[in-house]
Amino acid sequence: MVLGIRKRIQNYLAERRLSKIRLVSKDGRCNINIGNVKYNNRFALFGDFWTTFVETRWRFVLIVFITTHTLTWFIFSLVWYWLAMNNGDLLWQNPSQDHTPCVLNVFGLTSSFLFSLETQTTIGYGVRAITPQCPGGVTLLMIQALFGPLVNCFMGGAFLAKISFPKKRAKTITFSDEAVICQNKDFLCLMFRVANLRKTLMIGSKFYGKLFRTTVKPDGETIIMDHTNIEFLVDAGKDSLFFVCPLTLYHVIDKASPFFDMTKDTLRQQEFELVVFMDSTAESTSRNCQVRTSFIPQEILWGYNFLPIISRDQEGKYSVDFSNFSKMYPVATAHCAYCLHDSGHHFHSANGLDNPEYQVIDIE
Repeated sequence: MVLGIRKRIQNYLAERRLSKIRLVSKDGRCNINIGNVKYNNRFALFGDFWTTFVETRWRFVLIVFITTHTLTWFIFSLVWYWLAMNNGDLLWQNPSQDHTPCVLNVFGLTSSFLFSLETQTTIGYGVRAITPQCPGGVTLLMIQALFGPLVNCFMGGAFLAKISFPKKRAKTITFSDEAVICQNKDFLCLMFRVANLRKTLMIGSKFYGKLFRTTVKPDGETIIMDHTNIEFLVDAGKDSLFFVCPLTLYHVIDKASPFFDMTKDTLRQQEFELVVFMDSTAESTSRNCQVRTSFIPQEILWGYNFLPIISRDQEGKYSVDFSNFSKMYPVATAHCAYCLHDSGHHFHSANGLDNPEYQVIDIE
């Protein structure tokens, strides 16, 4: 039991360490620190206040919602209290029996706050009402009646924008935990799976990748985030995908691929990050969304393939078994892309042993 707990702790620490070195996390968030921003440029976020507010966390949006309404009720209640005081309506002013107040039954700060709340929320219980003998009260009533809907429209739009945010739809698109490298149609390919968890389609789905790594030019210049375009295909092509069931996308490792010089033994020694993008349009909302994930060398398994997950049930309907979505099995795979077409190189079998027919020869 102690060994099991220790192993889980080690796995957790390893995942934390890997998550910190990623440019893009597994759930698509970008891990990058923005520092040394000029003081005046920081106010640019407030210039685009709507985007800043919509991207704020829910807890802060709820705090702003509660604070905005409560504060506006209280501010207008102070104005109503001041108006009632100028008209001599308050109890401590001892108004006469024939005195006509600006607002009926508003004789203190608490009652003025209740009237402000009823006015802005258009409740109108009928106990407190404005009288026509007070022109200032009529003007203030019009101002608060116009200001209240503006606050409600802004907060309602913010809630609707956050609920229908494309990132929420992106959470129903899932990628396999790991990628594999194996032989596919006489080529060595890097493959991964992607699935749509909803029955509604993603229209115009387009998949592509970027390989980020640090490179050093011949003149000694170091490029930290040097990226290379990675093209992904499916058996039906790369355009107009019918994304209704899980797809297996593959990248052909040819001479133009950055994976061509990598081998089974050197893959884990590389330092790179493969970021996969999916640009699509949600069928139900017609909103564009982008889904991202990434794979590092520790998450790419050489010599494995994915288990089948699509079948037919007893009624003849198509069925997807997501329990095998990220499961793999070992397959015979070439030691490198060059080895696939050159018999003078290693060829690994499913159990990880070299091809018995391989012979070592001396090359002058």
